[in-house]
Amino acid sequence: MKKDIILAGVGGQGIISIASIIGFAALEQGMFLKQSEVHGMSQRGGDVMSNLRISKNEIASDLIPFGKADMIISVEPLESLRYLPYLSSEGWVITNIRPFNNIPDYPDIDKIMDEISKVPHHIALDAEAIAKEAGSVKAANTVILGAAAPFLDMAYGKLEEAVKFIFRKKGEKIIELNLRALKAGYDFTNQHL
Repeated sequence: MKKDIILAGVGGQGIISIASIIGFAALEQGMFLKQSEVHGMSQRGGDVMSNLRISKNEIASDLIPFGKADMIISVEPLESLRYLPYLSSEGWVITNIRPFNNIPDYPDIDKIMDEISKVPHHIALDAEAIAKEAGSVKAANTVILGAAAPFLDMAYGKLEEAVKFIFRKKGEKIIELNLRALKAGYDFTNQHL
């Protein structure tokens, strides 16, 4: 098993939390992990990108070459579009449809979604609306992770354990919120495949 994943969004959207949850779950299953992050401009509104490589075998590099990513997991639609050149022909894009308007000339969202819809394997969802139903829009990143879960080739229970571990210091209410958000995203994908 090997997965090369691009995580994308903007500062404050929880990209690093997604990476931490996937990484913890991978390590708990005895996998190898390499991660590279680009978040120098990640103050709220700046772009954030992470290369996350997990495998049952040792991994030489933490960078994913163009055209080789198995998945793009994005909490922001324009950021998912930015990284499409990394996606393999069989890869999946899992993206939020709600833009984070962090620039004055943000492109037309319909045009962005039209481009994403050209990718043969994609899941597009309103993560904020689903997270709000789960208890808080702040859990939109966990909804996106849940939507990506069916393609991670990991036991769903391991992702739940990882959520509990990563959010353990934030208290039981935050853990439960994120578990609901994870399940809501997971259910969305399973209903729309």
